Amino acid sequence: MAQKKYIFEVEKAKEAKDGRPSMGPVYRSVFAKDGFPPPIEGLDCCWDVFRISVERNPDNRMLGRREVVDGKAGKYVWQTYKEVYKCVMKLGNAMRSCGFGEGDKCGIYGANSAEWIMSMQACNAHGLYCVPLYDTLGAGAIEFVLNHAEVAIAFAEEKKLPELLKTFPSTTNYLKTIVSFGKVTPEQKESVEKFGVRIYSWEEFLQLGNDKDFDLPVKKKTDICTIMYTSGTTGDPKGVLISNESIISLLAGVRRLLESVNEELTEKDVYLSYLPLAHIFDRVIEELFILHGASIGFWRGDVKLLLEDIGELKPTIFCAVPRVLDRVYSGLTQKISSGGFLKKTLFNLAYSFKYNNMRKGHKHVEASPICDKVVFNKVKQGLGGNVRLILSGAAPLSTHVEAYLRVVTCAHVLQGYGLTETCAGTFVSLPNELPMLGTVGPPVPNVDVCLESVPEMGYDALVEVPRGEVCVKGSTLFSGYYKREDLTREVMIDGWFHTGDVGEWQADGSLKIIDRKKNIFKLSQGEYVAVENLENIYGLVSDIDSIWIYGSSFESFLVAVINPNQQALERWAQENNISGDFKSLCENARAKEYIMGELNKIGKEKKLKGFEFVRAVHLDPEAFDMERDLITPTYKKKRPQLLKYYKNVIDNMYKEGNKPRT
Repeated sequence: MAQKKYIFEVEKAKEAKDGRPSMGPVYRSVFAKDGFPPPIEGLDCCWDVFRISVERNPDNRMLGRREVVDGKAGKYVWQTYKEVYKCVMKLGNAMRSCGFGEGDKCGIYGANSAEWIMSMQACNAHGLYCVPLYDTLGAGAIEFVLNHAEVAIAFAEEKKLPELLKTFPSTTNYLKTIVSFGKVTPEQKESVEKFGVRIYSWEEFLQLGNDKDFDLPVKKKTDICTIMYTSGTTGDPKGVLISNESIISLLAGVRRLLESVNEELTEKDVYLSYLPLAHIFDRVIEELFILHGASIGFWRGDVKLLLEDIGELKPTIFCAVPRVLDRVYSGLTQKISSGGFLKKTLFNLAYSFKYNNMRKGHKHVEASPICDKVVFNKVKQGLGGNVRLILSGAAPLSTHVEAYLRVVTCAHVLQGYGLTETCAGTFVSLPNELPMLGTVGPPVPNVDVCLESVPEMGYDALVEVPRGEVCVKGSTLFSGYYKREDLTREVMIDGWFHTGDVGEWQADGSLKIIDRKKNIFKLSQGEYVAVENLENIYGLVSDIDSIWIYGSSFESFLVAVINPNQQALERWAQENNISGDFKSLCENARAKEYIMGELNKIGKEKKLKGFEFVRAVHLDPEAFDMERDLITPTYKKKRPQLLKYYKNVIDNMYKEGNKPRT
């Protein structure tokens, strides 16, 4: 059988010239064989996405939240498209009556909610720049963004008001009005008004919009609709300018892709909104749902209750970051291993049978309908019973987790890749293509992509297995970093956005992200180490949840801090008659040896070079988290902060590793 190929060449490769590295051929998705999808008719800006949907689907359920009765969460209660539109018009009129309009910056701060979406739509209607403030950014970063973006009006979740007020007086040069998604206390009113800032409860603000009717400005495709600040792993957050055109082009591309694989969205689709709307991934998915007149239900804000919310909402499409899917995977494997012998055996047999059929090329629905019905239906019901697509983004998903979920959830599990600067979805793997496991799939049909060689890391885009920095061109790209033309020039060269990620083309046209351009260090013997590539390889060990590798340029070997998987380590301890809680197991010398052994095993299997083997490990029972500033809100590791936090641990590992071996 001939190998399917999901990309085609649109430009030849270029040799290195004038100090610029060589570039591989430029490729495009086969779903854009006859050109990129044309813009969707009548859509010039994000406001049109919502407005047209309201005209088409006035009575469809749009936004839902769980009703709380006597302290218990009940059913989802819905507002229709028409009801939301009325509220948005009032909000917009209230903003205008306070003197805010086109080109002003409006901050939105809080967890996802109906009010969040309505505030955003009011910005879209009146041409204000929407500036999302991360729910997980601390006061320092919130203050930075409010000042840097010159935010004049801010909407905030009620419980976030104290965080917002901590930024006073520095932010009051620009900030003149605050609107709570809920209530405002008399004390808050008093303390805010001292600074000449007005503050309103949600209801009070809506009243300001009663009986007013401001004309909506004409909006162009090139107008900026949002400034999205990305939490950099180093330095201050960068404000990514995203135009109407970026989002509109992305929606056309994703729609073409879904149609091409027979998975198009309809108004009957239901989405669970829990990934932060302040990130581009969730923002564009919700725009896509609004475009189709579909329904968006909000979670209650507690990860422990997420599966319960899913059970009540019964979503059809579930977007997740790997951390959530890892949790689903751990929960399922634990349930199965604690079940009886018979249950376990039946599950494993069903899994092998279905997985092998999928490897032979059978679609997941045809691979084993009987196993789906008898064995895997429970898993499907655990996700509400209606999920047909699970989309993972923001960070790499472990291959073993992806393979497992593809078999047991009875849904397509697709991994995507994109950045805020590329308006999220730039690559996405395809349904029923098991060979795409561990890749981010081929490009979406609205961008051109090529790899640029990275000679200092030994990556060559012109060889048989091309590797290099992933570069993207197309109308989905950002319009620059706000007030940072210097940084824009660094990444935008001849129309190509340089992502900083290193990719490798696969034979079928899908892409594998293998490294990060800047995460490279030199060991004392002069060997260069590409650390992300190694973390991806060692991350295949199923007994660890997360690994951070470090190499000092004064030392000749690598060390690592690891978050072991609690169930796996406790199971190992039981089998080896080692007692103690998780914390004491992490300090146990035999446990460290065991984990080292697992790392070495995978290292040998993947034929790593001697200096790429980890020589010492520290097991931390506490996962890398945002509270300690060790990861960004999208779970990327903050390497300088990790180094600072674990400095003593690292010094000790090097001390131990340098002791003469007896």
